[in-house]
Amino acid sequence: MKQKLKTKKTLSKRVKITKNGKVLKKQCNTGHLKRKWSASKKSRKNSLVVQSNKGHIKMFKTLLSKVRKVSN
Repeated sequence: MKQKLKTKKTLSKRVKITKNGKVLKKQCNTGHLKRKWSASKKSRKNSLVVQSNKGHIKMFKTLLSKVRKVSN
């Protein structure tokens, strides 16, 4: 008997799956040392970005299978 996959809660807090199935994530390198950045760069980095790597998208959707069903 095959076991069910549990939803990865840490990934569900970091990634959002839209109604149409796109995977949105926060940009990287935004933790600290932002004093030297311009205001426009900070606001650009603050927005969500569509994940383009198909392997990552497939992995995220399998790990978030239950969350995806609820959000649709």
